[in-house]
Amino acid sequence: MNANKRKHLLILGGGFGGMYAAIELERALAYQPDVEVTLVNRQNFFLFTPMLHEIAASDLDITHIVNPIRKLLTRVTFLHGEVESIDLASKRAAVFHGPNQHHHELSYDYLVIALGATTNFYKIPGLEERALTMKSLGDAIHLRNRLIDLLEEADFDCAIDSRADLLTVVVAGGGFAGVETVAAANDFLREATRFYRHLDENDIRVVLVHPGPVILPELGDQMGQYAQKKLAERRVEILVNTKVKAISDESVDLSDGTKIRTKTLVWTAGTSPSPLLETLPCQKERGRLVVNEYMEVPDWPGVWALGDCAVIPDKKTGKAYPPTAQHAMREGKRLAQNITAEILGKTKKPFVFSTIGLLAAIGRRTGVANILGVNFSGFIAWFLWRTIYLSKLPRFEKKVRVAVDWTLDLFFSKDLVHFMILRSPTVSHSEHAQAEEQATTAH
Repeated sequence: MNANKRKHLLILGGGFGGMYAAIELERALAYQPDVEVTLVNRQNFFLFTPMLHEIAASDLDITHIVNPIRKLLTRVTFLHGEVESIDLASKRAAVFHGPNQHHHELSYDYLVIALGATTNFYKIPGLEERALTMKSLGDAIHLRNRLIDLLEEADFDCAIDSRADLLTVVVAGGGFAGVETVAAANDFLREATRFYRHLDENDIRVVLVHPGPVILPELGDQMGQYAQKKLAERRVEILVNTKVKAISDESVDLSDGTKIRTKTLVWTAGTSPSPLLETLPCQKERGRLVVNEYMEVPDWPGVWALGDCAVIPDKKTGKAYPPTAQHAMREGKRLAQNITAEILGKTKKPFVFSTIGLLAAIGRRTGVANILGVNFSGFIAWFLWRTIYLSKLPRFEKKVRVAVDWTLDLFFSKDLVHFMILRSPTVSHSEHAQAEEQATTAH
């Protein structure tokens, strides 16, 4: 068929929504040579974010929760680049790629917007300049390096006066990301102190700051209070009904007037849809694109949106579906089926899904979970967390690698290697000077 008559389907974003849409489209349109699908993503891999905190805590190798997109997709064209702008009127998207930022314009007949969300610092003084985040693989590696840096610096005799500040870590946000991060960091630091001669577990202070009355509000008060109890038993300080007001190089100021001296704040307390959505002439709700039950953007035929950047109505509750990974995975599959139906002239189906379960790991082989309305806690919940997420991790190779990491973790301590990405030191002597130096050494 003439290439000019081919239908071009463009997917912007390779998170859970965009990736699972691409995987389903690859299967559904495998025998439709007149349809070309292109996925654009700023990273060349798909990140399995539910396991991100395990990278920060050195429980998993840094490459084992990421899958190269080119191994996940064989028929879909992949472009490793950044989305610069979207022109809905002309049906074009501007992207750039490479270290020299080569610019391209991609035309489309169908557009899937799956750009996800970004961290929101809410204009809190000092936060953007100083806080660590937990949204990407780089964030997790950076946090891991920071924790090791703190231990290494605090172990020196000259750090006696600043040791308490160095070994105090504050995590803001009591949702899933914050709770799993604070639990992982607490376990990592306390276990690591036995390898540092001048440090003791009593030197470690880990604080969780949460704006609500109980952490993990998605799981209900009972599970939230259980999680608080278990974390407190492991010496995590939990400050509820409290917000971060400001951060400086020396301390974090809280809404209750408390000042915590620390060098490290991990911010997990807020996200915002991609800023690119602000430029689109579409109906929005809190920055997210409003779509119908088929995930179509009203008034813009051929444009679809899902995941963290879309408000998808749930007719059962009258509210929008929550922006979780389990929803985005299924949204992606249903959206792909609806686009396929539109291309083939078949009937589209609305997105309907009820949350199957919510799980959180809270450290030391302990977890909390709600599966189909039934609460689980302790080791059983932790085992469910690992079993379910391992089954959802794409590709058999990665499942095996993660399972091996978890098995080794039962017998060995956490790795304390600081990942340096700097080039090794070099010198530049003239060849003549080098020869003279060698001759002098020989005599």
